[in-house]
Amino acid sequence: MRSKDIFERDKSGEQISLNDPEYYKIKDVIIEAQRITAELNNSYHDEEEVRKLFSQLTGVDVDETSWLLPPFYTDFGKNIRVGKNVFINHACTFMDRGSITLEDDVLVGPKVNLITINHPLDPSERQSTISNPIIIKKNAWIGVGAMVMPGVTIGENSVVSAAAVVTKDVPPNTVVAGIPAKVIKTIE
Repeated sequence: MRSKDIFERDKSGEQISLNDPEYYKIKDVIIEAQRITAELNNSYHDEEEVRKLFSQLTGVDVDETSWLLPPFYTDFGKNIRVGKNVFINHACTFMDRGSITLEDDVLVGPKVNLITINHPLDPSERQSTISNPIIIKKNAWIGVGAMVMPGVTIGENSVVSAAAVVTKDVPPNTVVAGIPAKVIKTIE
């Protein structure tokens, strides 16, 4: 049986040490993401050029119905997947080593943080990382300045209010708010 490479281990939630013999592979992707985001963020690009750069960053073609407003920040880029008719407003940060999926018709407000990576609590292992995916289901809306933490799924048609910190899954057709986010309303 073939052993998993560092990317597979990272996306599956295994603890990854900076001393891992394959860590250089992750570092190479991080450096490429820094180069692409610097190009994206430091001069004007029309909508088509932004989509081309975002596609380079993710490693897959982004649908022409989706729209990203720079600046945009990411630590990795290659684990971001964006559906059709997705809108990502300016100044968002996607830390995507655990993978971030935005299904069709998702709206992401300005300054939203989607964070898929964490560190162990044990101080002797704190230089290591643990990644878990974020999935934002169809037609969800993430409000300005919200933060979604590792391993969270936002249900279809749901709304995350401005400045909420989401630490647990959000059921479909609900509105969540607060720190930590709690269900405050059901959408009929």
